[in-house]
Amino acid sequence: MTFAQLGLIEPLLRTLERLDYRTPTPVQAAAIAPILKGRDLMAAAQTGTGKTAGFALPLLQRLTLEGPRVASNSVRALVLVPTRELAEQVHESFRTYGEGLPLRSYAVYGGVSLNPQMMALRKGVDVLVATPGRLLDLYQQNALGFAQLQALVLDEADRMLDLGFARELDELFAALPRRRQTLLFSATFSEPIRQMAGELLRDPALVEVSPRNAAAGNVRQWLVPVDKKRKAELFMHLLAAHGWPQVLVFARTRKGTDALVGELQQHGIASESIHGDKPQPARLRALERFKAGEVRVLVATDVAARGLDIEDLPGVVNLDLPVVAEDYVHRIGRTGRAGASGVAISLVAADEVEQLAAIEALIGKTLPREEEPGFEPDHRVPETALGGQVLKKPKKPKQKPVPGAGKGRVHLGSWFEEGEKPKVKAVRKMPSFGGKPKKG
Repeated sequence: MTFAQLGLIEPLLRTLERLDYRTPTPVQAAAIAPILKGRDLMAAAQTGTGKTAGFALPLLQRLTLEGPRVASNSVRALVLVPTRELAEQVHESFRTYGEGLPLRSYAVYGGVSLNPQMMALRKGVDVLVATPGRLLDLYQQNALGFAQLQALVLDEADRMLDLGFARELDELFAALPRRRQTLLFSATFSEPIRQMAGELLRDPALVEVSPRNAAAGNVRQWLVPVDKKRKAELFMHLLAAHGWPQVLVFARTRKGTDALVGELQQHGIASESIHGDKPQPARLRALERFKAGEVRVLVATDVAARGLDIEDLPGVVNLDLPVVAEDYVHRIGRTGRAGASGVAISLVAADEVEQLAAIEALIGKTLPREEEPGFEPDHRVPETALGGQVLKKPKKPKQKPVPGAGKGRVHLGSWFEEGEKPKVKAVRKMPSFGGKPKKG
């Protein structure tokens, strides 16, 4: 199978040849043809397998060959993504693949001024990549309309729901024209996403090129049991022992990322952090320095679990396990991309055994344990079994009274800084996918 056999036009084929894209990946081979035919599509594939090109190439071709010229304050193809970093990455892909085509593309997201984005949309854009919250702001300010919309792409839709974009998605779907092509692409599809697909898609083609929620097979995964207080020390030891030229580290909290970066810099190791409290220019600058090789260690919260496309990244380290099990798949998907090999090491403390069990149930296998000499934990991590079972739960340590904690207050312990406690709901509210947009 070649890109030419998939029916792509000559300008796109020349661009792919220049980029040295020789053979379509499985998801590209399966997705491009039905998208070119105008079908709705739901595609599940492991991260790093070329999903973006799978929808960008056929959409660019359809926009070039079909439909009227874009009008002012209008958009012809809309790509919704959950994070600013992913918005920039997807937009850059459209710019790269669409070089030489008579199309305009743009990306909008929060964390930066609204006015320049409103100005840029005045001429209209053929492809707009957006986060839901900022897109809704621009729509409510009459900075863009959807009368010319031909295609909607939801990239990482499961993450958008996890991040609480249900209300924004509900309002946006109600504002979009019903007659459109709709595409859902993600590495993981939860049951709520499949329900959403049933509401949004019309007779969709289904592409599943890998098992649901599977982790990449070319990434070697294992965990190292360790006491929580020694995690940073253990990471420093592993960094020296493995000699990684670069490594991406995921921490649970903003404070945790900055604390590790501070310790690394004290030891003369070039490092940067990315988290939600950092302004967008600082986040982009840290990412660009990492990509350029100026930074050896990039420490991030789950804001970076999706949307970071880094070539030849040898490894990922989970300083803390994620609260949401699906995020583990996306974290380790930052390494082992485009067929390369990688390693993913998780530093696991006894109080993270529930998250560990959930991750193992999701990926369908038990992570091997490799104790690091000199770092054997005092508090053992209980054994787990497939199906999300903890064979023996650890005893809860006695907690010291919290100053000011009195009757009528709920104390969640000291694992998280104030304002960083995960917002976990027993039942996630689903968008209704209809009705009129809410005012205000």
